[in-house]
Amino acid sequence: VQLVESGGGLVQPGGSLRLSCATSGFSFSTYDMSWSRQAPGKERELVAVISSSGSIKNYVDSVKGRFTISRDNVKNAVYLQMSSLKPEDTALYYCHFRTLSGQGYWGQGTQVTVSS
Repeated sequence: VQLVESGGGLVQPGGSLRLSCATSGFSFSTYDMSWSRQAPGKERELVAVISSSGSIKNYVDSVKGRFTISRDNVKNAVYLQMSSLKPEDTALYYCHFRTLSGQGYWGQGTQVTVSS
C-alpha cells in the first residue's frame, strides 16, 4: 500500500492550493478516503472525508466553504482543493484510509504554509 501526497507549498493568505494523493496497492474505489492535518504543537485534525463513490463528503467546520475533497476512482487518487487559505491552515497534510479491520494507512504528508 502506498499513498503519496503532493501539491503543498508556500502560499499567501487568500490563495489557493490543490493537494493530490496518488495511491496504489489496494482496492482504492472500495474505501472512504480522508485528509487530515497537523500543525506544529497541535493535535492531528481530520479535515475532510469522501465516501468510496464520492457521493458523500464531510468537512471540519473550519474549512467548510473553502476546501473541497474529490476523488478519481480511475486514477486511484484523492484531491483536496483549498481556497481562501488562512495562516491557521498551515500544517502538514496527510491523506489516509482505514480498512474494515481497523488498519490505518497514511501517506508521508505534504507541507502547506500560508504566510505573507
